[in-house]
Amino acid sequence: MNLPRHVRFDGARKVHVGRGRAQRTDNCDGASKAQGKGGRPLTSDAPERQILTVKPYRVVVADDHAVVRYGLRVLLEAQPDIQVCGEASTGLEAVDCVKKQKPDLLVLDLTMPDMNGLEVMRAIRGELPSTDVLILTMHFSEELAREMLRCGGLGYVLKSDADTELLAAVDHVRHHQPFFTSRLAISMAQNYVRRPGDAARSGEDGGLPNSPLTPRELEVVKSLAEGKSNKEVASTLGVATRTIESHRNHIMHKMNFASFSELIRFALRTNLVEP
Repeated sequence: MNLPRHVRFDGARKVHVGRGRAQRTDNCDGASKAQGKGGRPLTSDAPERQILTVKPYRVVVADDHAVVRYGLRVLLEAQPDIQVCGEASTGLEAVDCVKKQKPDLLVLDLTMPDMNGLEVMRAIRGELPSTDVLILTMHFSEELAREMLRCGGLGYVLKSDADTELLAAVDHVRHHQPFFTSRLAISMAQNYVRRPGDAARSGEDGGLPNSPLTPRELEVVKSLAEGKSNKEVASTLGVATRTIESHRNHIMHKMNFASFSELIRFALRTNLVEP
């Protein structure tokens, strides 16, 4: 059989032989490939290279001040791999937002309407253990920092230090490492290594070292924890009953105590009263 010079058979394939220009080769299953000079394919059989995308680190911000939430969003989203996926202005909103968004991190204020920060942590701890919590607060308190740890939190940063320490704190918590604002970390370390006699000497003025409570407020806490009523405490201190009620409310707010039992536990842990 006479064939044109540009066509020849090669087994089951019919090959078009060209001079310097692309041809097509039909194989036995009907598929075809473009070929160039010398029969080399013009298209590659290598798999397409996939573009890997980095999953953003998702953060919910909870604070009752809109200007604080805005500042935190700007600071966090300036980082290339952080995404603020939700905001909350109350404790209840924070719980709902975390349950809905399931973020990697909750940046949480301690003092908020409806529920304080510690209550929020207790509410989400069992249901969303994969969400880490970083406390951002104005309260310089070792006791609150320890309670934060007991509630499952990992970081404690003062708002006054946020501009210099917040991003470092986020990075630590992201790698599941605890972080305490530098001044608080130093204070906790010093108190940890303090000899037992030092604590007594440091409280000679009636106060506790590094406590946010005044000596008078500590006196009220001690009396209430001993079981005295507001009226009895007022009589002992020589003030009106309403003054003691005001002290009690201020103490509960300042220390973020959700209940009177937390005040009792604080008095026991700080040795204000004997167990």
